[in-house]
Amino acid sequence: MTTQISEIKSPTELVISWEALPDDFQLEDEPVENTGQPILAGALRESLEIAGFIQPQMLIASNFGLCATLDGQFVVKAPDWLYVPSVKEILDERRSYTPNLEGDVPAVVIEFLSNTEGGEYSVKPTHPLGKWFFYEQILQVPIYVIFDPDGGLLEYYQLENGHYKLKQADENGRHWIDSMGLFLGTWRGAKEARTGYWLRWWDEAGNLLPWSVERIEQESQRAEQESQRAEQESQRAEQESQRAEQESQRAEQERQEKERLIAYLKSQGIDPNNLPTGMP
Repeated sequence: MTTQISEIKSPTELVISWEALPDDFQLEDEPVENTGQPILAGALRESLEIAGFIQPQMLIASNFGLCATLDGQFVVKAPDWLYVPSVKEILDERRSYTPNLEGDVPAVVIEFLSNTEGGEYSVKPTHPLGKWFFYEQILQVPIYVIFDPDGGLLEYYQLENGHYKLKQADENGRHWIDSMGLFLGTWRGAKEARTGYWLRWWDEAGNLLPWSVERIEQESQRAEQESQRAEQESQRAEQESQRAEQESQRAEQERQEKERLIAYLKSQGIDPNNLPTGMP
């Protein structure tokens, strides 16, 4: 995916520029290592879409070419997932993205652990450039995440003084990404016939951003709870109605008994209004 860089140079010696990728540049169509990677990447985007996080000026993509020009040679790397806060021009389709030329440098790059040469930990400064070297020294991506879907290990690196430093998770096992206003962490469960570890987002209050199937389940549960509450209210109303009816019946019985007593007293020549104290 890159052109041979003739000699090893330190990052400060490399001439880095940001130029548009020529239309005739042949991007390699590298397949992902397994069918789980697109699902993992798609799940990250899905919850952001449902939460209303994604705005038109943002670029969120997976297996998508990031470009730079080193000593006049084009270099392209395709991370498994990336987030760019703002692009200069909103396009329906992009074949690649060149930071600084087309917009912001990616704020977050995520790679799913693989065993290929020039992989996630490679600092190789010559062809083929290592991903670590490219993200850290060339693009200077502020946050680089390496995730092992099989073991669930999340390595969160933050750029400090020109180098990535491994950061520890908080007490909940999550990392706060200030540029997104979200926490990133791991979660174990099932989605799309895959059971295992996933990367998930949480908001500042600690609420998990749901996937569509979870949102549907939540809505179903809320509808069921509303139905149960409505049924409970209906039952309470019915009980109140029954109690009111019982009170009305008791009052009627007392009225009838009083009328019968008055009638009896009158039949005996007794004035009900002059009854001794203590009598009804």
